[in-house]
Amino acid sequence: MAPLGILVAVLLLPVAAVMGHFPVTLTLERAIPASHKVELSQLIARDRVRHGRLLQSAAGVVDFSVEGTYDPFVVGLYYTKVQLGSPPREFHVQIDTGSDVLWVSCSSCNGCPGTSGLQIQLNFFDPSSSSTASLVRCSDQRCSLGLNTADSGCSSESNQCSYTFQYGDGSGTSGYYVADFLHLDTILQGSLTTNSTAQIMFGCSTMQTGDLTKSDRAVDGIFGFGQQSMSVISQLSSQGLTPRVFSHCLKGDSNGGGILVLGEIVEPNIVYSPLVPSQPHYNLNLQSISVNGQTLSIDPSAFSTSSNKGTIVDTGTTLAYLTEAAYDPLINAVGFGEQSFDFLNSTLYSLSKIEV
Repeated sequence: MAPLGILVAVLLLPVAAVMGHFPVTLTLERAIPASHKVELSQLIARDRVRHGRLLQSAAGVVDFSVEGTYDPFVVGLYYTKVQLGSPPREFHVQIDTGSDVLWVSCSSCNGCPGTSGLQIQLNFFDPSSSSTASLVRCSDQRCSLGLNTADSGCSSESNQCSYTFQYGDGSGTSGYYVADFLHLDTILQGSLTTNSTAQIMFGCSTMQTGDLTKSDRAVDGIFGFGQQSMSVISQLSSQGLTPRVFSHCLKGDSNGGGILVLGEIVEPNIVYSPLVPSQPHYNLNLQSISVNGQTLSIDPSAFSTSSNKGTIVDTGTTLAYLTEAAYDPLINAVGFGEQSFDFLNSTLYSLSKIEV
């Protein structure tokens, strides 16, 4: 074990020596002088910063700040901020792994809330105010990507690529597609941050219905993190800008927030679960449920479905949903009343209801 405050280094053979030249001597200095006393808490903090650098992907990651909590009485959703257009404007968008398209409220939107109970400033995207914005026409190859999802259309009169989305809670939105710059913060080697831009195709919402019209938890739009070709992840990956992977951790405490990056976080303690292949959503094969280390007595057939689609991991769903055969044993094990309610809402994932 090295003494406190001493820089430990691994000696690497210089490239010059391999090429036949004299080796280069590098002088190492103490990061903390030997005469300087440092509190143990400070050293631990330094190590955590260093470990954070080591855990990040060598190729760098695109970082997004995460706000919101699981608590439906406070927020009931997680959201982040994106910057779109030139000059860039900031939009708060809900993080949703259950849908594929990024869309924001557009100017002259019908039903779009003007204020938010989340104490955030709502903005409206105006393509005419961005010097780099362009409408996606029917003849644009990117329009065919949306048409393949059966949620998009093309108006021969306006020659605009349009969309209509209906969500599971009955809310909906419609509008048209715009191509413009998304501004990204890329973190390299844990500390170096570079600003970059990428042209993406996203939705400009001109109409909203259902819960999307309510102001209490209103945001500017939805950030679809699905795996289809219209998602921002797929678009950036097709341009060779980011890997086709994202890392997402939701904090289940009262403070909320979390981590959201485009790119892979390398953490040796992560437990991986394979996804069910050939599904439009992120589906897992749920096999059992344990409480306090004890596996509950649940018939495995409670987790099966007729089409073997498994259980959906959906950050856009506030609560966890289970079939009755799995739900009752879980509630009995946890206890009734407020305790069981808090337990279900503190899960890191939101599980959609399994149709059997």
